Amino acid sequence: MTKMKRIYGLTKMKRIYDFLCPDGHVVEKYIEIDTTIIPCEICNQEAIRVVSFAGPCLDPISGDFPSATLRWARGRQAKIKAERKVAEA
Repeated sequence: MTKMKRIYGLTKMKRIYDFLCPDGHVVEKYIEIDTTIIPCEICNQEAIRVVSFAGPCLDPISGDFPSATLRWARGRQAKIKAERKVAEA
């Protein structure tokens, strides 16, 4: 029956969220999507769910992300050119 529930989406979804307590501690938890308040793991006060940055950082060196690699290569060439210009002066 558990497999059946997963197939039809009857179980609650879980995601990773950041929670912030009044003392400023940020706690990251893998928790159900409808949970908005948890106890802080550090001070045990109520921590509320906050919106966190979700932008990815693509690895330009690996070559797996061509646009990131090209951007890195252009920036590197510009830096080398500027360093050569300074060295020649």
